[in-house]
Amino acid sequence: MTTFRDRGLADALADARDLPDGEARCAELERIAARADATGDPRTALAARFALVEAYLHLGERWRTVEPVRRCLATVDRQPELLDGPGGAERLRRHQRQAVEALFGTPRVALDQARSLLDDLADRLGPGAGPVAELRCRLADHLGDEPTARREYDRWSAGDAADPVAGCAGCAPARRAELLAGWGEPAAALAALEPVLDGEPGCTDQPERALAAGLLPWLRTGEAERAARAHVRAYRRHRRERAAFPQLAAHLRFCALGGHLAHGLDVLAEQLPHLDHPADDLSAMEFAAAGALLCGLATEAGLGGRRIHRPGHGPRPAAEVDVSTLAGQLQALATTLAGSFDARNGTGHQSGRIASWLAERPLAEPVPLPAEDDIPDDDPAEPGPPGAEEPAPLSLRMLTAALDARGDAYTVEPDGTVVGRWGEAVVQFRRLGPQGEVLHARAVALRRLPAARRAEAYAFCNAWNHDRLLPAAYVHDPGDGTLLLAADVTTDLAYGVARSQLVVLITAAVSTGAAYAEAVAALP
Repeated sequence: MTTFRDRGLADALADARDLPDGEARCAELERIAARADATGDPRTALAARFALVEAYLHLGERWRTVEPVRRCLATVDRQPELLDGPGGAERLRRHQRQAVEALFGTPRVALDQARSLLDDLADRLGPGAGPVAELRCRLADHLGDEPTARREYDRWSAGDAADPVAGCAGCAPARRAELLAGWGEPAAALAALEPVLDGEPGCTDQPERALAAGLLPWLRTGEAERAARAHVRAYRRHRRERAAFPQLAAHLRFCALGGHLAHGLDVLAEQLPHLDHPADDLSAMEFAAAGALLCGLATEAGLGGRRIHRPGHGPRPAAEVDVSTLAGQLQALATTLAGSFDARNGTGHQSGRIASWLAERPLAEPVPLPAEDDIPDDDPAEPGPPGAEEPAPLSLRMLTAALDARGDAYTVEPDGTVVGRWGEAVVQFRRLGPQGEVLHARAVALRRLPAARRAEAYAFCNAWNHDRLLPAAYVHDPGDGTLLLAADVTTDLAYGVARSQLVVLITAAVSTGAAYAEAVAALP
């Protein structure tokens, strides 16, 4: 087997980038970075660690980015000229921000590590920079230091929302609203959401994330009907998207505190399997706490005997668990995770926060939940979907809707990649770019060639690329004695895409990808 140890590091890095997302790709990138360090090749080491950070982010394991980001910073401090490419410094600052944010999601990141990265970011951007103020605000809130969090909140709010290091500007209102709601200011939370709810989402996760953030504030301010509409609208999307798992706790709390107990148990039963594979420890803790609250109130209302299927995971066997028992299981998980955060933080804030959730009582009498089709398009908290010819930001929902319109079978992987098989090809669709604005389609031929036919495989791909406009064909050596022939199409949709246009783009990618795979299958 040929590895990077007996080939050029640049070639090895190019091959590693072509590997499918997963542990094998991460391990190869780690080995390449270490080898580059040992051979005195800092440029390749930096490129490998950039790729490694992005691989961890694709896997949803942000906490693992801390060490490669720290190593990238040290390399650039020694040799600043290594970031001479366009956007290199900005890209590294964004990754530095993401590494700090990892602390909020899991106790596996040391507090001192995150603080060190945050202080370093303040040195690079300036202590008054908006991204620095936001991170300091959220860190203080996470530790239970509300006075400091409020001071930093004011500095954050006065900062430049368009700063490319500041994270998604379209989601900033929801992040602010979540903080304000946690501080007991529901009216201020709703005011923070107004830019999104007034029709300026600016992000493919909106308005659904903002609607979820407003659920409890609307209940607390006496707008139960608006909360009900927002829940139905947002959950219609969140129920299907793996990346929306962190929003599910808000839906469960709304059902519990809004009196929709039976419906809430339906939601819990549908989403419970995802608790074994959460986005991070924070979202697992909040989901479990919200589920325990719901189950506890349902038990008090006489629904404790209802059984919910809980799939097996690890040593835990699959079982039909009654609601009252499930309440205890979820509460134990939530309190254990809260204790892990507090042990790392040296405070009791997360345990106290979860205890306050579990002690909550209903806020309003239940109002009828509207059917999805009954929510009018002009609902102020319910912007209607774009028309077939109206450009809109590319989203996972648009992508799956286009495939549904074609009648295609597909699956959605945890990182949001959509995968299907057409003829002799497996085609993967994913959104790339800072805002998910780039549509990338990758077709992989089912047939593989022996590694001994490498020259023939290259000649085939060169001929294809000479004669065909799409897709761009190439050969990948996975190192197992075979050659994988793949091809891809990339389309920049930064200015949006109409639904009908997206169907055309997907049809073109599928048809050309399938034709490519058929040509591979027809090789002697």
